[in-house]
Amino acid sequence: MQTTQTGSSAVRYEDIEAARETLKSVITETSMDHSRALGRITGSTVHLKCENLQRAGSFKVRGAYVHMASLTAEQKAKGVVAASAGNHAQGVALAASQLGIDARIYMPLGAALPKVQATRDHGATVVLAGNNVNEALELAARYAEETGATFVHPYDNPYIVAGQGTLGLEILEQQPDVDTIVMSIGGGGLLAGVAIAVKEHARRQGRHINVIGVQAEKAAAYPPSLVAGKPVTLDNVATIADGIAVGRPGDVPFAVIQELCDEVVTVTDDEIAAAIVFLLERSKMVVEPAGAAPVAALMTGKLKEAGIESESIVAVLSGGNIDPMLMLKVIQVGLASAGRFLTVKIALRDRPGELQTISRIIAENDANVTRVDHSRVGAGLTMGGVHITIDMETRGRDHSEQILAALREAGYEAMVQH
Repeated sequence: MQTTQTGSSAVRYEDIEAARETLKSVITETSMDHSRALGRITGSTVHLKCENLQRAGSFKVRGAYVHMASLTAEQKAKGVVAASAGNHAQGVALAASQLGIDARIYMPLGAALPKVQATRDHGATVVLAGNNVNEALELAARYAEETGATFVHPYDNPYIVAGQGTLGLEILEQQPDVDTIVMSIGGGGLLAGVAIAVKEHARRQGRHINVIGVQAEKAAAYPPSLVAGKPVTLDNVATIADGIAVGRPGDVPFAVIQELCDEVVTVTDDEIAAAIVFLLERSKMVVEPAGAAPVAALMTGKLKEAGIESESIVAVLSGGNIDPMLMLKVIQVGLASAGRFLTVKIALRDRPGELQTISRIIAENDANVTRVDHSRVGAGLTMGGVHITIDMETRGRDHSEQILAALREAGYEAMVQH
């Protein structure tokens, strides 16, 4: 494989084919599931490529194994080092256990405990250090310089890109008529690898396949980088999608994406949360925020806004490693984003029967109350006043508006809480 760090020539289609041979006995060929629910939303045929069911819970093992399998015996003996908030850590740890290599993984302070434990369970040494992934990456690179261990970068390496590109070959075989592939972007390794595989395949067939990237709105380094024509570093990154919370594109994937990617769109954290709930309910899939971003883009019409028309779409569910504690919060946010969870605050006189009246109105409108908070003190309250905060499940935005209208018609000033 060429190892130059500029231009898409750093990784060729033939490198991806070779990577697939390397991975034959290592990874699972994950399923391609038809989503009728997303088809109704988009007006296209939609399939989900379920890399959330891959070994170690994400696509990351593909690139990690290909990189580490390329090492010499001397390099393997010195071990490998990596940094990650979770998925790359588990991919490297699994690959190291398969290849008999010692692995040291730097994970940022505050990394999800299930991801930390899963990495340790694969036999890697985990070091919790740094306030974010970038700081952990710096520590890992420094350790590599000091010890001679090989630094396995999460995305900025030709072997990593080639390994991730094997996902594109699978998609083409499982869904030959695909004309649009949508996947999330962090540093860009997955999108770059898939783009090389898919675009060369399409060229040989004389047709066009759209390759679309999706970033979290508050961790979107690619749009300004593509405008600037070079990787741009964000001042701040803040998203629930820790798997794509990357502040700067990798040099190797950026060169590929700049040349081959058709469009990059962004989605909000609320939209991602709604997509996670949608996948749970409609597809029975547990998907982490980064993996749900492409579905969020489809649900919110971001492709059509970008002028992308498709008949056959594949959305890549890139990972399923979600912290259960985050899942609890995401479900509530997702339901609220979909208009199915309503919190209202009502100021009223503290007298008998008021709560009973409010409860009757809500019950008559078929909502399910899940929590009631009753407070006699607080800003804006007069003597003898009280605030009632009520959480309730609804059937959607129209139903929520119906309940609010009923409360207001009865003389209650119901303020929606976000």
